[in-house]
Amino acid sequence: MSDIYTMGVDIGSTASKCIILENGKEIVGQSVISVGAGTTGPNRAMKECLEKADKTFEDIDSIVATGYGRNTLKLADKQMSELSCHAKGANLIFPKAQTLIDIGGQDAKALRISSNGRLMNFVMNDKCAAGTGRFLDVMSRVLEIDVSNLADTGEKWKNRIDISSTCTVFAESEVISHLSNEVDVCDIVAGIHRSVASRVAGLVKRVGVVPPVVMTGGVAQNSGVLKALEDELKVSIETTELAQLIGALGASLYAYELLKS
Repeated sequence: MSDIYTMGVDIGSTASKCIILENGKEIVGQSVISVGAGTTGPNRAMKECLEKADKTFEDIDSIVATGYGRNTLKLADKQMSELSCHAKGANLIFPKAQTLIDIGGQDAKALRISSNGRLMNFVMNDKCAAGTGRFLDVMSRVLEIDVSNLADTGEKWKNRIDISSTCTVFAESEVISHLSNEVDVCDIVAGIHRSVASRVAGLVKRVGVVPPVVMTGGVAQNSGVLKALEDELKVSIETTELAQLIGALGASLYAYELLKS
């Protein structure tokens, strides 16, 4: 019996992610391209993923697309909501997880998931960028710090600074004001992390904080935000090095189920 290869493509607003699974279990290829819907990102992500897996499109038995730009991928066999795919992908890595926090480039989501990875309930942020990766991007630009260095910078805080504005534009002005008053950058970054955590914790509490709690999405790579969320929710939060690829992983799993159904 020949092996089955399925591809999941998560086309987000700021990044394109792709995973290839062998027989619905083993990841044989993965890629993340830092541009999303409406760009060359999806094609580049699929090409890179195929190269890493040493496969071609002819080897792929089924493709499922998810994410903000999922309907633009015409070669996909099916499109699935990113909520369902994130729940499915998280369940493979964390089979006991019941609460999932996903913070992406332009949205934040809190999900309750069942023991078999099905979505039970969810809450998303409104149209404001506060509490999302975009908020961190804007603040890192103002602070002239690469967004990947925010966590290390925030770890060195000494004096508590709170960013009280919930609007990204007003928060940006608040950060500039702190800089003008020569407030230590480390204290400001820690305040930014607490601001994101406070916003997202409100979503999580609305669906109910039931452990084990898992965090996925690109912002999960920022340990400062994760720690601030743990403090806000008073619960331990697990994550994975595949945090940014969980949606693509779930899509690939659904592609496998599509073949088996």
